[in-house]
Amino acid sequence: METITKSLEDEMIEVVKNTSLSHIAIIMDGNRRWAKQKFLPSAAGHSAGVTSLKRTVTFAQDIGIKVLTVYAFSTENWQRKQEEVDFLMKLLASTIEHELSELYEKNVKMKFIGDLTRFSPELRKVLDNAEQETSNNTGLLLQIAINYGARDELKNAVKQIAKEVKEGSLAPENITEDTITERLYTKNVQDPDLLIRTGGEMRISNYLLWQIAYSELYVTDTFWPDFDKNDLALAINSFAQRDRRFGKK
Repeated sequence: METITKSLEDEMIEVVKNTSLSHIAIIMDGNRRWAKQKFLPSAAGHSAGVTSLKRTVTFAQDIGIKVLTVYAFSTENWQRKQEEVDFLMKLLASTIEHELSELYEKNVKMKFIGDLTRFSPELRKVLDNAEQETSNNTGLLLQIAINYGARDELKNAVKQIAKEVKEGSLAPENITEDTITERLYTKNVQDPDLLIRTGGEMRISNYLLWQIAYSELYVTDTFWPDFDKNDLALAINSFAQRDRRFGKK
């Protein structure tokens, strides 16, 4: 049960104002383990995860977070049972269609990052529509990583750079870190300040490897369906205690 109070919400607003926290990335892990603990099918865990995402988006917007990037489906997740993959695709489409009007009203801007070419034309239409409908919103930017893998993202960036060098539009000696950054899915978006992983696993899982070079890491044992405003507040308070030096003294 959530015990978040208005005073705690106000406290988080102040913490966000007084720190450099602007962009939070989340590895939403633990849906299937949550369902297994409750003797439920994995689909129940994924559905409960949608509810968790909805309340996280709302709270993040309320306390002044500018960007929220969540890991919804990785390039490796295609290896799961076809039944589960099919359910996840249907859940993604139905959730976006059901929540789009509310996200629009809340001034949330949506962006999908990853290789979207593998999805069905029907799903891609839903994704494109959501991006177009919210493109002029100026509140929280919600980036949803689907069919996303950081190594795949970097591979594609390198291929694009190689193509430009071959064509003569880019000189090798002019390649900088910005050259790579500008060819990632997250171009024009600042890097995450804080990376949260739920479910207790101590790994990055091929997520935003370039972008999180100097992100603060926070791991909680809480499974994603149980992750609530209190958990997010704990992560933010932890971030506020960090001394971010970026390699400097």
